[in-house]
Order: sequence, then C-alpha cells, then structure tokens
Amino acid sequence: MNSSESHKVDTGIDVSVGIRTRISLARFAKGPVCYPLVGLMMVCLVMVTMTDAFLTPDNLINVGRQVSINAIIAVGMTCVILSGGIDLSVGSVMALSGTLTAALMIAAVPPALAIPIGFAVGIAVGLVNGFCIAYAGMPPIIVTLATMGIARGIALVATGGYPIDGLPDWFEFFGRGDVFGLQTPILIMLLVFAVMYVVLDHTPFGRYVYALGGNEEAARLSGVRVARYKLLVYAISGLCASIAGLVLTSRLMSGQPNAGVSFELDAIAAVVIGGTSISGGRGSIIGTLIGAMLLGVLNNGLNMIGVSPYVQNIIKGVIILLAIYISRERSKRLS
Repeated sequence: MNSSESHKVDTGIDVSVGIRTRISLARFAKGPVCYPLVGLMMVCLVMVTMTDAFLTPDNLINVGRQVSINAIIAVGMTCVILSGGIDLSVGSVMALSGTLTAALMIAAVPPALAIPIGFAVGIAVGLVNGFCIAYAGMPPIIVTLATMGIARGIALVATGGYPIDGLPDWFEFFGRGDVFGLQTPILIMLLVFAVMYVVLDHTPFGRYVYALGGNEEAARLSGVRVARYKLLVYAISGLCASIAGLVLTSRLMSGQPNAGVSFELDAIAAVVIGGTSISGGRGSIIGTLIGAMLLGVLNNGLNMIGVSPYVQNIIKGVIILLAIYISRERSKRLS
C-alpha cells in the first residue's frame, strides 16, 4: 500500500470517528440529562469561585447527606410523574413511617421487625393512593393531598405532637454511619437509584410506566393493565418515602411527627429539574439524581455565601419555572 492510499484510509477512519462523536453529542444534547447536567456544572463552578470552602471534603460529604433524603423520595416521585401522576403525600408518609419505626423500637420491638413495619406503612399509604386513583378514578392531586393530611394527622395524634427520643445508639448507622468510608445515607441513595434504574430501563414494568405517561389509552388498548401498574407506582413512591423516613429518623436520632413538611415540593423540583416531563412519558432516573444534586449544591452554596432563605426560595422557584419551560419546549420538538 503506497503512502497516498494509507493517507486515504487514515483520513477515512478519522472522519468516521468524528461523525460518530458528533452523532453521540447530538443525541446527548437532545436527551433529558443534558440540561440538568450543564446546570449542575455551572452552579458548581459559580460556588467554587465564590467560596473556597465549597470543595472541602467535609462540605462535599455534608452536601451528599443533605441530597440523599430528597433524592430517595424523588426516586418514587419520578415513577409517579413518568406515569402521568403526582404524589403530594410523600413528606407526611416519611414522617409517619419514621415516627412509627422509632416508637416500635422504644417499645422494644426487634429492629428486624420494626423497620419493615415502617416500610409497610409507607407502602400501605401508597396502595391507598393508587387504589383511589386507579380504581376509583379520583384525581391524583386531590387523593394525595387528602392522604398527606391523613398521614400527618395520624403521626401527630399518635405522638401527641412530641418527638420520640431515646433510640438505641446503633440506630444512627443509617443516618450518620459509613461503610468503608462511604456515608451510609449516600450509599442507601445510590442503591435505591441503581435498583430503580434497572427497573425503569431494563424491565417490562419500566416500559409500561413510560407508556402510561405517554398515552394511557393507547397503553390500555395495547393490553397493559393500567390500573395495576398505577397501583404499583404509588406503592413504590410510598416505599421510597418510608426509606427516606428511616434515614432522617436515624440522622436526627428522633422520630419527628412534623418532619418532611414541603419535602414533596423539593422532590417534584428534583424530578422536573432533572428533565422529566411534568405531564409524564419522558424522563430519566439519572436526570432525577442530577436534579437532586443540583438543588443540594445550590442550597449548600447559597447558605455558605450567606444568602437569605427567603431569597433562596425565589431562586429555586425561578429554576423550577425555567426547567418546566425547557421541558415543554423539548417536548414540542420531539412531538
């Protein structure tokens, strides 16, 4: 082979590699993860330039702990929103599950029983939500608003409005411990995300969840048992809320019946900022993780530079509106 032929072959390979790279970048730019990832990088860059303490190991661990609880709740919320629904009860479910678990352990119930009972309560509330929405045909926002009040009320009545203290020392492992140097709350968060990633992206259940949000009637005509999968989606949301309740109760070493107020809004914000369409059918569990991280980094950075909490609410509100606008415009282009 002469030098000119070799040059042609080499150039062809370079061109093909370049084409594949451009195609990959184009697909990434059109995907739901692109904008939240760029936003996260920009926020991190701004915080690094504004405070030297942002990138310290202690602060990054603190951010991870703060993000973990909202991110775990947001996993269940992602499933619900992808299916075309909404769940406003997650904050109250987290408080109810956490206080019940604490109360059972104070009553000397074995942890191997107390913790699963707390999870079962979260699942039960989710099943109630799912039944009312899927089988009774009630609007998700009304149903979950009602169960939000019911779950919170049960927690307050059962505890008299007082926190439950005196938990055993070992219980702090779930909220403050570590495994081989990795903080337990972060490990639990990553485990929950990994499981849900497999479920949504690699199982028939995940495909059906996307189908429900994309076109529920078409999914029904295709043979999908719509009511059953709606029921399961809300049960998953309740379970995720109860897992977050376990982590928070362990972190505080106290069962707090008033915990989780407005956590549902933070979870919805993480999902929407992460690129999931608020109308359902489009989104990514990875995007939700990035959205939760973006909110956590933003909260942490604004606190470090001394921004008022009231101003922080305004900033987060603007970001949520921007995320919804971007999501709507992307949906228009893809439709």
